[in-house]
Amino acid sequence: MPDPTPFAQRFRGFLPVIVDVETGGFEARRHALLEVAAVLLEMDADGRLRPVHTVSTQVEAFPGALLDPKSMEVNGIKPDHPLRAARPEADALEYVFAPIRKAVREQGCQRAILVGHNAGFDLGFLNAAIARCAYKRSPFHPFSCFDTVSLAGLAYGQTVLARALQAAGIEWDTAQAHSAVYDAERTAELFCTIVNRWQSLQKDANQRDETATSPLA
Repeated sequence: MPDPTPFAQRFRGFLPVIVDVETGGFEARRHALLEVAAVLLEMDADGRLRPVHTVSTQVEAFPGALLDPKSMEVNGIKPDHPLRAARPEADALEYVFAPIRKAVREQGCQRAILVGHNAGFDLGFLNAAIARCAYKRSPFHPFSCFDTVSLAGLAYGQTVLARALQAAGIEWDTAQAHSAVYDAERTAELFCTIVNRWQSLQKDANQRDETATSPLA
């Protein structure tokens, strides 16, 4: 593994990866995982983050999976559509996780950490799929995560994704919502905006401290 990069040092050896899932309900062990999207980030020389790459796939419902009609109405997914090109769960996990593992290695990180809006929901469905497939190479920490609900509540006083994005000055299209790719990419923008805002505030505070302690002040 290469030496830790500033990215790895910024998050204590973790690589934040933004994830959104679309599902057939709310119970990870009973309802189907139907779509996964993950957004990778990069950091510039000033320590600012930006989204750089999205990987996504449709997922075949596992045998015996439940599909709640209300959830299916919201996400608009038609599991049996001939053009859906869904992958079996094990193949879908590998398809999404492989580039994340590569990014973890390249950044000198220990592992990835899931970032999501209500992150426990997304991580719960991934962990359930990992358990069903006996998948051994997950890049993600199994229980730690960064939740943009909490971050947005702190930064903007908003916890609903659409309202938090609007408060942050980020475009939100209701017509595209509840697509894993769209929601993951907007969540990535929100996460980067909050982290970058904190980075700027911290830099300004350090400059004030340096000015206050300067012998010429």
